[in-house]
Amino acid sequence: MNQTGLPARRTAHHLLMQITGEGRLMAELIAGGALARLENDDRARAQRLATAALRGLDRADRMLKPYLKKTPPDHVMNALRLGVIELCSGEAAHGVVNAYVEIVARNKRTQSMKGLTNAVLRKIAAEGPEGWVKRAIPLTPGWLRQPLVAAWGRDAVADMEAAHFAGAPLDLSVKGDAAVIAETLGGQVLPTGSVRLAIAGQVSALPGYTQGDWWVQDAAAALPVKLLGDVKGLKVLDLCAAPGGKAMQLAALGAEVTAVDISDKRMERVGENLTRVGLKATCVVSDAFAFEEGGFEAVLLDAPCSATGTIRRHPDLPYAKDGSEFGALIDQQEAMIDHALTLLKPGGRLVFCTCSLLPDEGEVQAEEALARHPGLTIDAEALNIAGIDPAWITPEGGLRLRPDYWADFGGMDGFYMAVLRKPA
Repeated sequence: MNQTGLPARRTAHHLLMQITGEGRLMAELIAGGALARLENDDRARAQRLATAALRGLDRADRMLKPYLKKTPPDHVMNALRLGVIELCSGEAAHGVVNAYVEIVARNKRTQSMKGLTNAVLRKIAAEGPEGWVKRAIPLTPGWLRQPLVAAWGRDAVADMEAAHFAGAPLDLSVKGDAAVIAETLGGQVLPTGSVRLAIAGQVSALPGYTQGDWWVQDAAAALPVKLLGDVKGLKVLDLCAAPGGKAMQLAALGAEVTAVDISDKRMERVGENLTRVGLKATCVVSDAFAFEEGGFEAVLLDAPCSATGTIRRHPDLPYAKDGSEFGALIDQQEAMIDHALTLLKPGGRLVFCTCSLLPDEGEVQAEEALARHPGLTIDAEALNIAGIDPAWITPEGGLRLRPDYWADFGGMDGFYMAVLRKPA
């Protein structure tokens, strides 16, 4: 790692600028090479810094507010936010302050504010970690918080925000005995059978990765496949399959899997993941609506959505998005449900799911699908599996998961899922 830490800090600052100012997603920026020029240690540090700043951004802003007469330009504000995160995590003040003063000074438009940056960060350093922990849990940006409060109430949203701020442990789906994998990795087996690691480090260096004994998959994301029960020998379609976690689950259970995704690059990743774990599926690059092969006994549709249920792991989402795409996504989900039903045999099952916290992308979609398709039913009995709390079952017979559930275990992603059965 560079001894000054400046390359990592400048890159973290660039990531924040792109996310908060340009609406870019972290994954998109990293895939585009934002970290490519850094050494390995600096690469990890830059991503960790940016992620921590996004997770605590609202708290950082409240900590800065008493020292700012007015909000400075974004270039300065993001430098200050990163400085707060580092100073309040115990980093040495001298190095932190100097680095962010330099970042501000290097920009011709903000170089006159280096004195302000220095003064504010030194005041923050005086408060230190003690000042940080006095502030309230960071709030979700208003454009998202308002519909969440309308759906779940203020207390529930406050609990979700605490889960978002805490971040996410690493969950694994396994091919063999979960208890053996958990013991080997120092993790625990969750009530639904996933293995959870509190501290993981570099994933590819963990025992069993190269051998293909497991793959990374949040415990909530692993549940839609479990709702299908015994799929051995069944012809199952995984629509919108990338990155392949659910296809691997299905293949490991003995299903005859067809995995479909629109992206060549994403489907290449699905193939690589299947190869690593020694499982097989037929991989098809196609738009979901263009795929017309029928006769499937089950279809798994993890539909494109707002991804608001994944903020624990992707704190950039509420800052890169503004909700303007929700209407189009909801329309697309509706059309995908209708198309997926045409690919099922009579009596076949469609598992519809989204990693969303918004009922319009979950409960409402299921209810409206029932209204559009006479004879279509929800198989609520499919939810009778290990680890499911009856309180998570919704009135229409679906399953609602939230980040604040399993608080003692470290939470879970927000998800909605329902098993829709086509009339025979």
